[in-house]
Amino acid sequence: MSIISEQLIHTLDKYENNNINGDFYNGKVRDNYFFNDQVLMITTDRVSAFDHVLGTIPFKGQILTEIANFWFEKTKNIVPNHIISQPDPQVLLTKKAKTLPVEVIVRQYITGSLWREYSEGINGQYGFNIPNNLIKNQKFDVPILTPSTKAEYGLHDEPISRDKIISSLVEEKIYKKAEDYAMQLFLAGQKWADERGLILVDTKYEFGIYKDELIVIDEIHTPDSSRYWIKDEYEERFSNKVNQKMLDKENMRQWLINRDFKGEGVPPKLSDDIRIYLSEKYIELYKRLIGNDFIPCIGDVNSRITENLKKQSII
Repeated sequence: MSIISEQLIHTLDKYENNNINGDFYNGKVRDNYFFNDQVLMITTDRVSAFDHVLGTIPFKGQILTEIANFWFEKTKNIVPNHIISQPDPQVLLTKKAKTLPVEVIVRQYITGSLWREYSEGINGQYGFNIPNNLIKNQKFDVPILTPSTKAEYGLHDEPISRDKIISSLVEEKIYKKAEDYAMQLFLAGQKWADERGLILVDTKYEFGIYKDELIVIDEIHTPDSSRYWIKDEYEERFSNKVNQKMLDKENMRQWLINRDFKGEGVPPKLSDDIRIYLSEKYIELYKRLIGNDFIPCIGDVNSRITENLKKQSII
């Protein structure tokens, strides 16, 4: 039995500890505890798609946290971020920022949800029209920004135009800076991915205000928040109109779509096979992106996190 298979029964669905003082917020993937000016972000192994939490994936929380921290460290001189420390392989202690109510999504290719909307004749929802007659997975001449509202857990994020954002949600000066930061991060991510034989296809960024400064928060360039393709297979697959080789959460979405689930009704139960497969893809991305072997933390995640938080005197 593989290490991934063995970890199936040890995945972290919810962090449980009655000794943490702080306001609790349960997101789709993270269990967050809010203190005076800090947030304890515990990345569980939960996986979500189409606004449904579906189950857990072995080592997912560790992979997301370590990749996010890798990118926060790499880009801290480009854009300020919320990181204070990493007390556990899947826990971050961060600055408590006031979150902007929008997500800034940068896209270099027409794929995923944007393609699904476009192929159904939906266009203009972001305040501009995408050119006609594009092909699935086609590259845009320049990256485009397709922002969305940031909905509470259980609700849908919705496309929104820049004009509506600056007229009702975010001051124009602040949103313009968020756009600039997003593009700088994306171009840095693309350059690094390209050197690693990958394509950073698209990604989302979240921003917040901390002590009057705009900072990037949540996670960046992880396989949950971004799409990654294998670079040297792109042209042939695109020419033959076959799906790209993906190393991200889109594998889960496609598994659901193949079972006629796109968010309505009750999602299918995750098989162990798809749970293992997605873990394998995330680990493959980790190795390619960071350039090191992934060293999994095996066994009971909840107990390990508690022990590490005690060592850091956080609880």
